[in-house]
Amino acid sequence: MAKTGQLACDSVIFDLEDAVAPDAKSGARAAIVEHLKSTEANGRERVIRVNSLSSEWGRGDIAAAAEAGPDAILLPKVETAAMLTEARRVVDDAGATGTPLWAMIETPLAFVNIGDIARCGSDSAIRLDCMVAGTNDIAKEMSLPLPEGRATIIHWLASLVIHARAFDIDVLDGVYNDFRDTDGFAAECGEGVLLGFDGKTLIHPGQIEPANTAFSPSSAAIEEARTIVSFFDQPENADKGVVSFNGRMIERLHAEAARKLLAKVEVSCS
Repeated sequence: MAKTGQLACDSVIFDLEDAVAPDAKSGARAAIVEHLKSTEANGRERVIRVNSLSSEWGRGDIAAAAEAGPDAILLPKVETAAMLTEARRVVDDAGATGTPLWAMIETPLAFVNIGDIARCGSDSAIRLDCMVAGTNDIAKEMSLPLPEGRATIIHWLASLVIHARAFDIDVLDGVYNDFRDTDGFAAECGEGVLLGFDGKTLIHPGQIEPANTAFSPSSAAIEEARTIVSFFDQPENADKGVVSFNGRMIERLHAEAARKLLAKVEVSCS
């Protein structure tokens, strides 16, 4: 935990669920509360993943999270919109009113109900800000090995992304388990970018730099975005919907996409 303030990542997830053995839960809670209350975030989102509310530890985890004051609470194995509604009530009752919720999407039933779950992103009372693909659990449910089995579930991941986009929710790709396999990790990051994920969850600091490289726009893409925006801002193009640019036709939707890319770059640099 002491190292997290120096990591070049956007968010740090402190895990009270799978990473902590049952007899170590209370100690882990206390350690996370102490760490978050006594250290600065240094520009990183700090998220606590709690145990399911159906478990014996869930409500205690949420009480600890409310005391720690994270930027979001990550709920595991979210399968229905009703689970988010219930979690919101428990989180608010614990004193963390307004703290955003993140949802792990990691079971077949979650994908059956993905539309209803994602729709919670448009409900200001629930505050669902992000969905995270739990690829390890998905693979386990399907009895598939990873990374080879990812090809089987790729259409599920695509469905997760399109639903996140429909309701303006951030969406993160799942972990890559073999942190020594740098080529395989880079390839999966590239696949995640093409699927439309906003980023990737990581299990080792060595994965941060290649993930940042994969999910960040290149300098060439940034420069082109600036040029497109300035091109449409020129007075002679003010009333045009389509213009010729570097040998191809571009529309105002391309200018909007360019502005979004530049806004993302500005946020990442701030």
